[in-house]
Amino acid sequence: MSHSIAIEATEVSFDNPPGQSLLDAALHAGIELPYSCRKGVCGSCVGRIAAGEVRGLNGAAIRNDTCGPDQVLFCMCEPTTDVVLQPVSWKRLDPSARKTFTAKVYSNQLAAPDVSLLRLRLPAGQRAKFHAGQYLQIRLEDGSSRCYSMANPPHESDGATLHIRHVAGGQFSERVAQLAPGDLLQIELPFGNVALAAEDTRPIVFVAGGTGFAPVKSILDDMLKKRVQREITLIWGAREPAGLYLRSAVERWQKQWPGFRFVAALSEVPSDASDDAFAGRVDEALRQKCGPLGGHVVYCCGSPPMVSAVRAAAAEKGLPAEDFHADVFVPGPSATPA
Repeated sequence: MSHSIAIEATEVSFDNPPGQSLLDAALHAGIELPYSCRKGVCGSCVGRIAAGEVRGLNGAAIRNDTCGPDQVLFCMCEPTTDVVLQPVSWKRLDPSARKTFTAKVYSNQLAAPDVSLLRLRLPAGQRAKFHAGQYLQIRLEDGSSRCYSMANPPHESDGATLHIRHVAGGQFSERVAQLAPGDLLQIELPFGNVALAAEDTRPIVFVAGGTGFAPVKSILDDMLKKRVQREITLIWGAREPAGLYLRSAVERWQKQWPGFRFVAALSEVPSDASDDAFAGRVDEALRQKCGPLGGHVVYCCGSPPMVSAVRAAAAEKGLPAEDFHADVFVPGPSATPA
């Protein structure tokens, strides 16, 4: 049976049908809670149950190591009674924002031995509405979808630029190298809600692993367009220098923000690497290259193990849990909102 869901201290309420997560029910009702991976990994959707009872959706765990003692993952919970939620934040969805497009491949560039920069164009006269840091879904022929962060900023709204790592056995990523200008793809956007607060002026540290650089690029280009002035550090990690495949963007930010700080974290540092390269993982670079993180914001994007390691390192440096924002790249088919 359906249960009624309310948001504490508001007049907002909606129904939660059987077999649907709290997060999906909210999205279906036009209420957006913070979320990213939708697979119980990233922890973006953590919140509290102020009243009522929940259980794991299809037997899933309702908590992970990102949760506080009284927090649950809204993407993994379904109600067993009427429930009152206490989310970290919420907002009403713009019903006109999410759209499906038939996009055309504009260019396909090999930026690194295992990374393609795929540029898509929307049909003439059409524009996409999204926030920096959000992602899209590519619909495949079998009905499944794959998620990729948009690397372009919101003002470049006539298309999407994707940074796609070639994954052995990946149903879509193995096809990317063969895509040619003019090829068509079905895309839907936007998804995700880990955008940074526009009014926040605290120092910010971006930590990216590999193609986790894509949403960071979107956010930083958006900040540049808006002439945001705040203390910025970027730690970008890869195995070797070729994995830092878009240094031109970093150089542009360094010119526009004289105080912009960049740390290249390389797990395999060749003898001819630049003097500013850090030999080690991104979490190690955060520990050694950054001071105390109280009063800072950290935005981290990459694989689940990388994000988990950076989260732990940031906590050791004094960062409150609510100031750590994560976009976790979880492989495989996406979980599409109902």
